[in-house]
Amino acid sequence: MESSNSSVWTEKGGTLSANNAIKEYGITQNDIIEAINNGKLQYKLNYAHGNPYYKLIRNEVETVVNVIFGKDYLKQQKLKTELASINKELRKNHRNIKKLEKQKIELEIKLNEISNHI
Repeated sequence: MESSNSSVWTEKGGTLSANNAIKEYGITQNDIIEAINNGKLQYKLNYAHGNPYYKLIRNEVETVVNVIFGKDYLKQQKLKTELASINKELRKNHRNIKKLEKQKIELEIKLNEISNHI
């Protein structure tokens, strides 16, 4: 069911590619094709570098995901994504702290060497 009469197609974040839907929501290509065939998903056929892909409406994908996995699945996925982001930031900050501590020690050594020569 190809449709282009709604502004949702141009809203930022209102659409996503089928591949991104698969990555973000854990559905399969078959789930997407079945939902399209059953009239549950509208799509546009777009092309990137000559390769075709389905552009889907995010709200409709989320509705399909809720039907397949249950209503709490999206909340759980969002929390998992947020937790992974926080863990990544913590690791980054830990590396920065170690780097700064090493620089601090090197500066303290140099300062101590200079102070001993005075």
